[in-house]
Amino acid sequence: MRDTVLVTGGAGYIGSHTVRQLIGAGYRVVVLDDLSTGHRRAVAPQAVLIVGNAGDKGLVGALIEEHSVGAVVHFAGSIVVSESVADPLKYYGNNSGVSRNLIEVCEEKGVQRFVFSSTAAVYGNPEKLPAAETAPTRPINPYGRSKLITEWMLEDVAASGSGFRHAILRYFNVAGASLDGTLGQATEAATHLIKVACEAACGVREKVTVFGTDYPTPDGTCVRDYIHVEDLASAHLDALRYLERGGASETFNCGYGGGFSVREVLRMMEKVSGTKLRIEDGARRAGDAAVLVAESSRIRKVLGWQPRHGELETICASAYRWETKLRGDSPDRRTRLSG
Repeated sequence: MRDTVLVTGGAGYIGSHTVRQLIGAGYRVVVLDDLSTGHRRAVAPQAVLIVGNAGDKGLVGALIEEHSVGAVVHFAGSIVVSESVADPLKYYGNNSGVSRNLIEVCEEKGVQRFVFSSTAAVYGNPEKLPAAETAPTRPINPYGRSKLITEWMLEDVAASGSGFRHAILRYFNVAGASLDGTLGQATEAATHLIKVACEAACGVREKVTVFGTDYPTPDGTCVRDYIHVEDLASAHLDALRYLERGGASETFNCGYGGGFSVREVLRMMEKVSGTKLRIEDGARRAGDAAVLVAESSRIRKVLGWQPRHGELETICASAYRWETKLRGDSPDRRTRLSG
């Protein structure tokens, strides 16, 4: 048996998909989640679930010893850009502060492999697109800054000579659901476009608001590189195996290298759902970049990552199937909505 992997935030959207893939690959997994946004039912039954905070050093230290933890995959944190602008200290506490404590315990207990869930928000508005890992990090919101602070901590600890090594994964826009329809995003009050559009298609929301129509893009709306959650989960396994092979600390973009605008996504959601969405144009949101698209050759070359679900239709259709299951939607209801 391999060393146990501690997954913080493993009851959340991306974490739960990754936990399932880790178990499928033969790892023993302990999930640590405070269930503030995660769900018990999302955690694979083969994993041990501990309800608690990833910044609780005493708890984390005890789990490392009790379960012989040899690696950490760190998802736990707050992720809503607009909320970070309104409540920045929450983000510096939940993201930077919690990560600092977690890293310290790993150092104390000799856990030397650490995979970190970061974000493309560290780039801000990149001067050159697609954005490579070498692009300047100039986050334009507290969410991105709080993640970048954690990246700096990881880099400094790795440079200290202790043997600690990390893989930082900078996510672009994660979306979709498991292709078997059994796992997806269940976050309440979600703000991600594809989730919001799914809720509108199922009648949970009355409308979808397009935040900003005057960006310097072909149709005036923001452009994002959408990555299927299953492909992102597999990137975490690839990163962990890379560290197990003795790989040096490294940073990787997680995206496909192409982008879609808000309006393109909404048209695709109407296609896969057979529903005409009520769409309303609104003002820009604070902290939103005009375009974020990944230059992702490094993760493919170094980790051997091979994404399989990059088509926008696959992403939207899987997300919609999950949403209909989650909401108990019916064909009759969809017909009424589209009429």
